[in-house]
Amino acid sequence: MTHPAKVVVTGLGATTPIGGDVASTWSGMLAGRSGVRTLTEDWVEQLPVRFAARVAVDPAEVIDRVEARKLDRTAQLALIAAREAWADAGPPEIDPERLGVVVATGIGGALTLLNSWDTLREKGPRRVSPHAIPMLMPNSAAANVGLEVGAKAGVHTPVSACASGAEAIAYGMQMIRDGRADVVVAGGTEACIHPMPLAAFAAMMALSRRNDEPERASRPYDKGRDGFVFGEGAGIVVLESAEYAARRGARGYAEAAGAGMTSDAHHIAQPDPVGTGAARAMRFALTDAGIEPDQIVHINAHATSTPQGDVAEAQAIEAVLGPAGRRAVVSATKSMTGHLLGAAGAIEAIAVILALRDRKAPPTVNLDDPDDDVRLDIARGEPRALPDGEVAALNNSFGFGGHNVALALRSVG
Repeated sequence: MTHPAKVVVTGLGATTPIGGDVASTWSGMLAGRSGVRTLTEDWVEQLPVRFAARVAVDPAEVIDRVEARKLDRTAQLALIAAREAWADAGPPEIDPERLGVVVATGIGGALTLLNSWDTLREKGPRRVSPHAIPMLMPNSAAANVGLEVGAKAGVHTPVSACASGAEAIAYGMQMIRDGRADVVVAGGTEACIHPMPLAAFAAMMALSRRNDEPERASRPYDKGRDGFVFGEGAGIVVLESAEYAARRGARGYAEAAGAGMTSDAHHIAQPDPVGTGAARAMRFALTDAGIEPDQIVHINAHATSTPQGDVAEAQAIEAVLGPAGRRAVVSATKSMTGHLLGAAGAIEAIAVILALRDRKAPPTVNLDDPDDDVRLDIARGEPRALPDGEVAALNNSFGFGGHNVALALRSVG
C-alpha cells in the first residue's frame, strides 16, 4: 500500500488588521491587540455599523502603483502575503510543473465590481477599465499568485464562504499527497469593506453594532456577544512534501497532518445548532492525521462572536475530544482580527502553526462574562503555555452554506 506524502509548512505570509506581516501579526495576537477601528469614510454615517478591521498596512504602501491599478484589493493582499511566504520558505528552485497554487476567497473582487458599476452609471461605458474582468473574477488572486511564482501544476480557487482559506490549505495538501505537486502556495484573501457588503451583513443581523467601542465589539464566547466584526486581510502558507523539503534543506514550521471537510445541509446562514457537521469535520481531520483526541493541546476556534455559532462549535469540540476537549487550550483570534471571511481560515492556521512552534496559545480578548453553555478551556487575558514534546492542534473554519473545514497540525522538531 502506498502511503500519502507527508506535508510540511515551510513558509508563512500574512497581512492583517493587526500587522503588515507574520511577525507583527503574531506579536499583536500574543499581546491581545485589537485591529478593529471606526471607519472614517463619509459613507459610513448612513450605516447601522460604522466600524471594521482594515489591514494595518495599506497595500498602497507595499505594492507599486502601476501594478496595483491592475489588481483588485483581494489580489493585492494575496500577493503581499504570498511574496512574504515564498521568501520565508527560501524560494524553492522547483520545476514549475511540480508547483501549485490554491488561493481562496469568500466574495472575490467585490470592490472592483461595485466601483465599476458606479463608473458605468456616472461616467459611461467607455470609462470602465479594460482590467475590470481580470480584477473582479474570483480566481484573480490565485491567478496572480500563480503568475508570480510560475506555477504550472494547477492554480485553484475554492469558494466556500468563511471556510475558504482553510479549504485552500486542505486542497493544497491533497495536491501534494496525490502526487500532482511537490510545493503548493496556499491560503486565502478577502477585501470588501464597502457600504454595500456592510449594509447587507448588517441587514442579516450578523454584525456587532457596538459602534461606541469597536475594539471590544468582537467578543467570542461572551454572554454579551452580538455578532462578528467585518475584516480584511490575507494569509498564505507554503506547503511541501516532507521529502522535497528535506532534500533542499528547508525548515519545517509544522506538519500539515490532516484535513476534514463536511457540510451541514441545515440552513444557508445558520450553523447546525449542535455542531454535528463541525464535529464530523474534526473527526475526519484527526483520522486523516492519525492523531488521537488526547494529543490535541490547542484549538484555534472559528468562534465568530455570534450567539448561535459559538455555542454550536463548543458543543462540537466537546463531542469530538470528550474530556480532552476541556484540556485543550482554545483561542479565538477573531476577537482581535475581526472576521476576515475567506482569509480567516488561512490566517488562523498560521496562528496555530506559530502556537505550536512557540508553545504559546494567543489570548481571546473581550471575554468578560463567559457563556454558561461553553465549557472549554479558553485562553483569556494573556498567552497560555502549551506542553513540550510532539503535540497537535486543530484549526476550525465554518462558512455560510454549511461548509465545515478542520485542519490538524502537528509539531515538528
